[in-house]
Amino acid sequence: MGPTASGKTAAALALARRIPSEVISVDSALVYRGMDVGTAKPSAAERAAVPHHLIDILDPLDAYSVMQFRQDALRLVEEIAGRGRLPLLVGGTMLYFKGLRDGLDALPQADPGLRARLEREAGQLGVPALHARLALVDPDSAARLNPNDSQRIQRALEVHELCGRPMSALLAQAPRTTLPFDLLALSLEPSDRGALHDRIAARFDAMLAGGALLDEVMRLRARGDLHPGLPSMRCVGYRQAWEYLDQEYDRATLREKGIAATRQLAKRQLTWLRAMPERVVIDCLEPDCSARVAEAVIQRLDRKT
Repeated sequence: MGPTASGKTAAALALARRIPSEVISVDSALVYRGMDVGTAKPSAAERAAVPHHLIDILDPLDAYSVMQFRQDALRLVEEIAGRGRLPLLVGGTMLYFKGLRDGLDALPQADPGLRARLEREAGQLGVPALHARLALVDPDSAARLNPNDSQRIQRALEVHELCGRPMSALLAQAPRTTLPFDLLALSLEPSDRGALHDRIAARFDAMLAGGALLDEVMRLRARGDLHPGLPSMRCVGYRQAWEYLDQEYDRATLREKGIAATRQLAKRQLTWLRAMPERVVIDCLEPDCSARVAEAVIQRLDRKT
């Protein structure tokens, strides 16, 4: 696990060179086909060297839920272990990690009428206004959500209105499930937040170089059936590129907003990680980060045998 640009893919590939492994992607953006540049998707060569799963499994028009991820991940762990290989769950979508580890919640089902009303209010007042409302009734959920994440903000407000209690409190009381395997939670985290920000800026600049990200988003727009409200198009980088192509701002502002949004994502990911006391923290800025990941895994495997 780890924030964006912490080197998770490199560490996983280095580990796979020492232990026969297969990667299960834990990333809500990598599931989409045709979204390679902005998601920093592992290259074809990397995926040829080590089998990867849950990448390029959906069209950007579709949605992928925590429930679907958990079902797929449990199945894949069993299949990979059955092949005598180590399943490596690698990514930064912390909600997926939590859903796998803790099981699914018993939150109320969606109320179409209430959801439609919240959707109208988001359009009239703006999503940040709904986020501010959420902060009053469920500050814990508001703290972990991006003020522009309309889908999750509306869901948290919907749960509060239906139950009269914060969604965060309901999730905290949900019974923990027992997994049919042991989890070793390795978290790549920066000892210097500024250095991670430098990495984020450099990676976003690389995505913009030669127009790669913009070309990708133009191809997606040219399909004619995608729009900015879809979960796929709300991914960091894609939303900003879409707005730039709508001529909402210039190239310099695109860079500024893209980097800022990615930094906000990293901050939210680190907030999630700090709530996982069982994790083993490894400094992602250290030159031997990948080697330390491999050693931690090897030591755990040695203890089990």
